[in-house]
Amino acid sequence: MAFFALPGARVHGREYAQQALEAGASFAVTDVPLYASVQVGKPEHALIAVGRALRERFRGTVLAVGGSSGKTTTKECLAQGLGWPAPEGNLNNAPGLARFFLHLPQAAGAVVELGIDRLLEMAELTYLARPEFAVLTGLGVEHLDGLGSLENVVREESWLLQVSPVRLASTQAAALLGLPEVKTYGLEQGDFQAQEVRFSLKGTRFRFGPHKVTLPYPGVGPTLGALAALAAAEMLGQPLGEVVERLAGLSLPPGRMERLEKGGVIFINDAYNSNPLSFKAGMEFLRTQPGNKWLVLGRMAELGDEAYQHHLEAAHMAALVSPNLIFIGGFAKDQATEVGGVAVETLEEAVQVLQERVRPGDLVYLKASRSVGLERLLTLWPQEERT
Repeated sequence: MAFFALPGARVHGREYAQQALEAGASFAVTDVPLYASVQVGKPEHALIAVGRALRERFRGTVLAVGGSSGKTTTKECLAQGLGWPAPEGNLNNAPGLARFFLHLPQAAGAVVELGIDRLLEMAELTYLARPEFAVLTGLGVEHLDGLGSLENVVREESWLLQVSPVRLASTQAAALLGLPEVKTYGLEQGDFQAQEVRFSLKGTRFRFGPHKVTLPYPGVGPTLGALAALAAAEMLGQPLGEVVERLAGLSLPPGRMERLEKGGVIFINDAYNSNPLSFKAGMEFLRTQPGNKWLVLGRMAELGDEAYQHHLEAAHMAALVSPNLIFIGGFAKDQATEVGGVAVETLEEAVQVLQERVRPGDLVYLKASRSVGLERLLTLWPQEERT
């Protein structure tokens, strides 16, 4: 086993090379001379080269997921539904993919996620992954600090479909792209449809052809992810009954429509990430739910010069769902002034507002970009049931 000494945000992997060798690594790949090491100019480039070479040796089908939102959820639905290996979490950049291929055993197929935040990155990722099957989720503004505009996002993400021989896209993405010979999936629309969709706080039910599908997660995102898995299975000729059975036991990473109950209050933690497209999906789900709803909404990151506009639009969208709004972040005061609700500066303040007003049986929905750390509100919430 090799240890690749990669640069990090705070420290360089070379600082741990000797420790890795002592722990059992066969050799280290570093940019400085060390005992039992291979010296290269950039270890990260060496890792990617090795990863691509091992990808070439993989004989199964590589299915790659791209898009502006819902990638990890869709990747998990595809991997678990098809029974194929996939990277854990959201290891969706070049080093993460390379590490995955380093440890990938031979299998019928593998599912990878391709995440971009700068121009030309999708070309780099597809060169590494060489997908034979592409799935594109929704398209919308994302990572504008690096991508610049929606037009750039669409162009960059569409490259995944252009280089893959088998292509599947959400109806929303396909409408923006207009590419030929792309199969589509959607709620009540597209080549592959989820019909008779029923959302509850405990899960989702829908029909796919003759199959009745049950998911242990609520919301639009998990439903579209499961639908993509069913569509891909049909395109690959896999038995759909087995896929339906696996999806019934779907397990998603934390922060993706994760349901928790504390003191009789129901929380939906959807705060792993947020952008305008995923925010809209959250609001679509909440509109289907009865009862008293509280929305705790934090910043959507990396929206560049358009950030203010998108946060006001999100506030208006939220106000159509519930008047019980708590905004956190730099735009919070303007959002509350625009549509009503409460603006707070800290999670502790948000917890205090909720404790004063929320009652058992109420629903509290959390949505923000990962950098906000909004899920910490759950640890701040009192563990004992209030009387």
